[in-house]
This record gives sequence, structure tokens and C-alpha cells, in this order.
Amino acid sequence: MEIAYALEPGLAAEEFLDLLARSTLADRRPIGEPETIRGMLRNADVVVAARAGGLLVGVSRAITDFSYCTYLSDLAVDVAHQRRGIGRELIRRTHEAAGTNTTLILLAAPLARSYYPRIGMRSHDSCWIIPRIPPDGPPP
Repeated sequence: MEIAYALEPGLAAEEFLDLLARSTLADRRPIGEPETIRGMLRNADVVVAARAGGLLVGVSRAITDFSYCTYLSDLAVDVAHQRRGIGRELIRRTHEAAGTNTTLILLAAPLARSYYPRIGMRSHDSCWIIPRIPPDGPPP
């Protein structure tokens, strides 16, 4: 089946949540916080969707200044559609939309660490984070 790619800045949260559940990303996203998911989509600078027969099978979501850096926050591909180049094409289109003059940055999910070098991305040994505190407070 042919995959159609498009910028979708108005992607519905329900479709995004459904795709997260069909990918390996649901475990690391706040799927129980619908307002957070809506905010993630609403405030993203670049959202690229991949569809097979209208069904959302992949999405990339990025934050960028369109000048220097682009943070690829989410890359999700339906498990049933993986290993077909969809992730690679979503990354390419995201970088293109943000500007290839920007450095594309992402934090790899544990299961995807070996994927990114295979598509030409370089590892960086210095990443620092302050973990988020969910709206209902820190876990007990």
C-alpha cells in the first residue's frame, strides 16, 4: 500500500493517541493526560503524518526555531508498518520542513537506539535533562 506524507499541523489528539498505542512510543508518552497530548500537538512547530489508505501509520512532531536547531520530539510508526522506510522519510520531511540548515536533535527510545545510526544519524554523548513533573504532581 502506498504511503502518503503531509504536514498536518491540525492533527487530532485522538488519532495521535491511537497511533501511539499502535507504536512502541505509548510507554513513554503521557497517554493518560489528554490535555497534555493536545498541547503537545498544538504547540509543535512541525507535524508530519504518514497515512496508508487514510489511516495514520506514522507521525513526527518537532519543535524548531527554523534557523539553528530542530528537536524531533516524537517519531512514531505503527508496528505493523515498520521496516518500510516510513520513519526515515518522516525524519527527512521533518528536517526539510524545519530547514536543513538546522541541526536535527532527538532522544532515542531504548528500543530505537540501534535504528538511528543505520539511517545516518550521529550519536552525541552529552545530553542533560530535568524530568517533567506531571500536572497532578510527582509520582509517589
